[in-house]
Amino acid sequence: MKVTAVIAEYNPFHNGHLYQLNTIRHTENADIILVIMGGNFMQRGIPAIVNKYERCRMALLHGADLVFELPVYFALGSAEYFAQGAVSLADKLGVVESLHFGSESGNISQILQYAHTLASESDAYKTALNRHLKQGCSFPAARSNALSELFPNQDTQNFLSASNNILGVEYVKALIQRNSAIKPATLTRKGAAYTSVNIESDSFISANAIRNALLHQSLNNIVTSPVQNHMPVDIYTLLQNKEHLYAEDFSEILLYKMLQLYGHKDVYANYFDIGRQLSHTLHNNLSRFVSFEKFALLCKTKNLTYSRICRGLMHILLGLTQECADALKERDYTPYARLLGFTPCGQNLLKSIKANASIPIITKPAHALKHLSDIALTSLQSDIFAANIYESVLQQKKRCQPANTASLLRQSELTCELIKVNF
Repeated sequence: MKVTAVIAEYNPFHNGHLYQLNTIRHTENADIILVIMGGNFMQRGIPAIVNKYERCRMALLHGADLVFELPVYFALGSAEYFAQGAVSLADKLGVVESLHFGSESGNISQILQYAHTLASESDAYKTALNRHLKQGCSFPAARSNALSELFPNQDTQNFLSASNNILGVEYVKALIQRNSAIKPATLTRKGAAYTSVNIESDSFISANAIRNALLHQSLNNIVTSPVQNHMPVDIYTLLQNKEHLYAEDFSEILLYKMLQLYGHKDVYANYFDIGRQLSHTLHNNLSRFVSFEKFALLCKTKNLTYSRICRGLMHILLGLTQECADALKERDYTPYARLLGFTPCGQNLLKSIKANASIPIITKPAHALKHLSDIALTSLQSDIFAANIYESVLQQKKRCQPANTASLLRQSELTCELIKVNF
């Protein structure tokens, strides 16, 4: 069987995702589509609009055969760390033949060219990169400038200003660095840009636009929304019946955590991807905290991007440390594969995965906690804690607070059932 992997967030699932899965199935002739999906927190430092189980079900109902959860350290990482974690998981499953991803360019040759340059880290590239960093550029800008110098005849700046192109380069770079046998393939992304908040007539709009439209609909008590034509009917119906979470919903719990830690300017520096500069910025501005998003915008500077700040704030909230992130990297990234759900076709592949995988396959988190050790245990505990924080904020938003919330949440996450979709 030809097994193709897709790395996704489905926040939420829409017609563009459906188009990709249908293309993989019918044009690429994939027998099995295996999805590696971020859990309850996304790469841009925001919560998922609905939880991982609902989004897993969305994927399985519309083309995916198996869904594995990307651990929270990688799901909330920079583009490079996110890609390294996801690609390592796909590689360690031992059955994936190809990795399929969307990109704005749709040009796999150009993606391969940039990925090989970054993977090799030539002296020319490192010299140019360091020069731009010393000039005060953020790392993404410095890297883009360095590659522009090495490829003067290409529109590198424009290419690397597109989010999915950047991720595509990172996926391929990770495959090269792992010397993986998985073959990369890309599909030209259609419709609005990933960051667009506009609802156009095109059938493919961004997930960002959908989230903003649903937020507007909720705040203004609007019965219908223009997004309903841009996703499968059942998913729109599901979203209509669910409470949605946004970064602003985590404002109070974030402020509490930051005040609890408040002290020296370096107090936040030990959290994942914070460092001294961002720690000082957060410390100096904390007295002006109004909400999650406004605080992130307040702290934004020329070389501290909004997305990096949002990720850093989530790292603080969830207790994700630089020490643990470094340890995961040193031990080849993803240390286990947590299965969230499958179809009958996907279930048939599980035996082969368990026979070929180089990491444990987790179907019951409570059982895994008794058998994992060291950094793998720490990572899984972080996944569980993140899920419980997400659920507690959701319950607060619903104004539903059970008498023994902590116990209920822990039981809910540790005894959760796999999502099984039958056709």
